[in-house]
Amino acid sequence: MTDEITIAELVRNKTLSAEMAGLLWAAVDEKVSFLTSALYRNAGKTTVSKAALSLLDERVPRHYVADSVEITEKLLSLEKPGGYLIVEEFSPADVPGYIWGEKIQHVFNMLKKGYSLQASLHAENAKDAIYQITNENGISDEDASFIKLVLHIEMFGTSPSDAKRRVSEMFEVHYVENGEPVGHTLYVLNKNDDTFEKTDEPHEFARNKEELKKRTEIIYDLANSGRTSPDDVAKAVGEFMGK
Repeated sequence: MTDEITIAELVRNKTLSAEMAGLLWAAVDEKVSFLTSALYRNAGKTTVSKAALSLLDERVPRHYVADSVEITEKLLSLEKPGGYLIVEEFSPADVPGYIWGEKIQHVFNMLKKGYSLQASLHAENAKDAIYQITNENGISDEDASFIKLVLHIEMFGTSPSDAKRRVSEMFEVHYVENGEPVGHTLYVLNKNDDTFEKTDEPHEFARNKEELKKRTEIIYDLANSGRTSPDDVAKAVGEFMGK
């Protein structure tokens, strides 16, 4: 997957459904903090995250968190609090942009100041993703509860080049207790027929059902008509926002 793959193209190639994409669009518009997780590399964590964040109103700030606390604080001091803190990956690996331990604690402290979070990590499922944040990085249940949505991605195939990638679960986190997420699954992949099943409604965001339906229809129309370029999606988002 490349950085240019849009949410409409992800629907077109069945990484997720139009309904799931519409819900994700509503989530980022409401500044919901969310994680993308996958067990293996090249599953599409970054691609799905960037596609979701591209649906944001362009006026919403996006702050890319550096692997240096000092650099991050300097960058954030230049702007008013708010917008998304974007972390390339939560990982102990010595890779630029990856953070772990105290640096993750610093990010969660920033959420108390009014920021939202988007981050990726390697995990087996939503429960494992939250477990890593709490039990392996010392984040309290209260602070971990800032996370309200986890997208788990699976990859099926013999190699990254010919693999199918699917958002196999969208999980809403109500709160975190004893290091584990308490919440419910919104969508799940039916692996028998490669379709997505809606299992429940979100409780804490996307409550305007008519607006959510409109978002879904817009993305479905883009994907179904083949208008999946960044410009196509940006134009549709702008029209929805009344620009």
